[in-house]
Amino acid sequence: MKLYWGPHTCAIGTHILLEEIGKPYEAVKLDVAGGDTEKEWFKAINPKGKVPCLALGDGRVLTEFAAIGVWLARNNAAAGLLPTDADEEYRALAVTDYAVGTVHGQGFGRIFKPARFEPQDPVHQTLGLGTGSVKRQGETMITEAFEILNRELAGRDWVAGNSFGVADTALFYVTRWAPETGIALPPNLAAHLRRMKERPAVRRVMAVWGED
Repeated sequence: MKLYWGPHTCAIGTHILLEEIGKPYEAVKLDVAGGDTEKEWFKAINPKGKVPCLALGDGRVLTEFAAIGVWLARNNAAAGLLPTDADEEYRALAVTDYAVGTVHGQGFGRIFKPARFEPQDPVHQTLGLGTGSVKRQGETMITEAFEILNRELAGRDWVAGNSFGVADTALFYVTRWAPETGIALPPNLAAHLRRMKERPAVRRVMAVWGED
């Protein structure tokens, strides 16, 4: 397996899952900010032009964070990355989807790439509803979402079941962005982030990524 990743992306969660599984893989670092994912050679691998992207030895290429996580869990059942209980599996998938789609895609998307959400029409520009307004909207969305997720983690060390799994990597990658954006983490999320950073697999990946 070959994982394509880039600094400051959600691919860190996929990288952690690969380390937890313990099977051989290669990690290829891309300069996402510099445009590597838009280059022809990478678009030939993943036409979506984004990471994470997991190339399998048989020529197949997996994309999308949640889908890759579920695939890895299903094909490495011994690692216990998804709960076997239907209700707990639902919980894991729901939190993963919320972290990826809402917290990341809608919330942090507005902070990191406000131009994608900024109204371009003259009326909004005249009223000053530009980048600053978009970023503030993103901060509000994230704060509200974190409160919801904080309640989800009440009385739990991990998102679903009784052990670490796919959903924890989704939660980890969005909560690790909070300090750099000045967004406070509620207590249960802060504790989960600390717990994640204590895992050997997470420490190994963060060393590769140059994070602490």
